[in-house]
Amino acid sequence: MLRRKLAVAASAAAVTALALGGCGVGGSTSSSGKNITVLVEAGGHAELQPIADEYTKETGTKVSFVELPYDGLYNRLNSELTSGSVSFDVAAMDSVWMPTFKDAVAPLDSLFTDSVKGDLFPALVQEANIGGTYVGMPVWTNSEILYYRKDLFNDPANQAAFKTKYGYELKPPTTWQQYQDAAAFFTKGGMYGTDVKGAVETEYLAMLSQTGEKTMVTNADGSQVSLGDADSLKALQFDDSLAKYAPPGATQVDWAAAQNLFNQGKTAMSLFWAHEYRQIPKDSPVSGKVGVAQMIAGPGGVAGVPGAWYLTVPKAGKQQQAATDFVKFAYDHNELAATSSLGLVARKSAFAKYENQAGYENYKPLVDTLNAPATIPRPATPKWQQIVDTVLVPMIQKSLQSGADDQALLNAAKEQVQSLVK
Repeated sequence: MLRRKLAVAASAAAVTALALGGCGVGGSTSSSGKNITVLVEAGGHAELQPIADEYTKETGTKVSFVELPYDGLYNRLNSELTSGSVSFDVAAMDSVWMPTFKDAVAPLDSLFTDSVKGDLFPALVQEANIGGTYVGMPVWTNSEILYYRKDLFNDPANQAAFKTKYGYELKPPTTWQQYQDAAAFFTKGGMYGTDVKGAVETEYLAMLSQTGEKTMVTNADGSQVSLGDADSLKALQFDDSLAKYAPPGATQVDWAAAQNLFNQGKTAMSLFWAHEYRQIPKDSPVSGKVGVAQMIAGPGGVAGVPGAWYLTVPKAGKQQQAATDFVKFAYDHNELAATSSLGLVARKSAFAKYENQAGYENYKPLVDTLNAPATIPRPATPKWQQIVDTVLVPMIQKSLQSGADDQALLNAAKEQVQSLVK
């Protein structure tokens, strides 16, 4: 299942309400007379805390966070937004949830000026607009980028041996072929060249976009489904081709497992979310040895999958103006999130301010990936998570089994998606 995996970096204990001054829910009164409540996923709370601190400092309004794990956050949103009785003023939503809850949140069209849209990545602006209405403001974004072991790539012996074998210089790969070559080269002596994440779908989706495919699996109404076409087959076959250079058990490898493999020094490369760069443990054998580069390119160019979260305002909220004011403030002060533990932001200008500073080496690869023309958002269908769980992940796992017929798997998956979306 697709998860932003910000919770990987969050404390497991952080699943209860946390207050940044004041307590309670639903906009209860603080000592200053003003308080708003923000519902947020545990791993993303850190991104909003410095913004909330500054908001309180400038306005006197206290910001209380109700912090939940990923699945718990979805369940809370589903329960309260469906009932029309909400205990929060602002909610942070994974982008894949917004089509489901679009009718329960207030339009934010007034915030999306030309200036605002110009400082956001095109895929995020497109993703925020559902049915002609802007329903969420991006607060941070993410994408897979390339992680590689600098010490291995810069080793003179490796460079000489690689050039002898492949006829070109060893360098961080930029294409599918180069990635395959490097993965094969480093698979030796107990080391694997890469991982293959069979338990999540996003890596395959990125490869699908890298073919040049402009429909990510399906469009919103199901009238176009790209599974089964030539590009979807190229992407699945490329994904499968990497399995021979990855640790055994690829069908069960998810983000956490891939993260552990790389941080333990068992893989030479990984395609992983950009936020992980700041999460490599200091005592890891790869600490200080990790390089990052933009996502690899297929025949259609560089592409990743935007992993954005958005701030939304429930229509049933009792403090809609105050909530909207906070959402605007969060956009205006988005750069404050760069100093948090995960360091994720949403605005191009916020990335630009930090991308040349030490510790932010992941910013330029992330920006380049998000700006790539082939990078597109996931479809605005409320059936998306069901498609992921019941169609895409099972298809990917089956494709990794010996003797799998990828074309047949894609054709079957297409029929399943069409039955779900229409």
